[in-house]
Order: sequence, then C-alpha cells, then structure tokens
Amino acid sequence: MGKRLWVERNKDGSWDAFSEDGAHLKFGKGKGVFSPGDLMKIALGACAALSSSFAVEHSLGKGKGPHVVIDGNYDAENDTYLAFTEQVTVDATDADLSDEEAEKLKDRMTRHIEKACTVKHTYERETPVRMQVTVRH
Repeated sequence: MGKRLWVERNKDGSWDAFSEDGAHLKFGKGKGVFSPGDLMKIALGACAALSSSFAVEHSLGKGKGPHVVIDGNYDAENDTYLAFTEQVTVDATDADLSDEEAEKLKDRMTRHIEKACTVKHTYERETPVRMQVTVRH
C-alpha cells in the first residue's frame, strides 16, 4: 500500500493536499493554484526528472538535473487528456561533452525514465505519452 494522502477544502474554495509524512500542496481552480490536470502533468514531469537524475548527476556532477516541460492535448468535449508530451532538457554547456558523450547521456536518461517512471507506465496504459530528451551541449 502507498503513502496515505488526503485533500481538504479551504474556505476560499481552494484545496490543500497532505501526506502522512508532512508534505503539503495547494490546488484548485483559478489563478495561483494548480488544477488537478496540472497535477497530472506535474506528476509525469517529476517522475521523469527523478528517474533520470542519477544519469545526469553521474555525467555532469552532483546537483545537476534535467528541466522538464510537460504539455497535454486536452479534449474539452470529453474532459480528458488525449496525449502528453514531455520535453526533457539537460543544460550540459559547461561540461564540454563530445557529441558521443551527449548521445550516451541522452540514451542513459531515456533508459532510466523508461525503466523507472511509474507515472509514465501508468499513463501509458490508457493515455499515450510522448517524450523527447534533449541534451544541450
């Protein structure tokens, strides 16, 4: 069984999400809060970032990580996302990587994400996920 999570409504109409280990997140509808659809995209991007961080740190050093942008093709008529697109980018401009080293890092990141991203695995069962990994060097 996973970590216990819960949500509570605030008087202003926003919501707070909590975990049993103390995490907290505000969400809702409107300006300044994440919507549930945003949280779906955030979960996908966070999973890619965490899954690939070992490969990035191994190549570029401690504290380095990817920048992940997630977009969704939303079908308002059916209130569903039809597909997600991830753009995973690593700024390796100061690492002086060769073309071959950059390609190896891209391949390692892709393999780590494909193997370890639970959110991506889950979404792919029902919703296609398109991912592109870019290593700038």
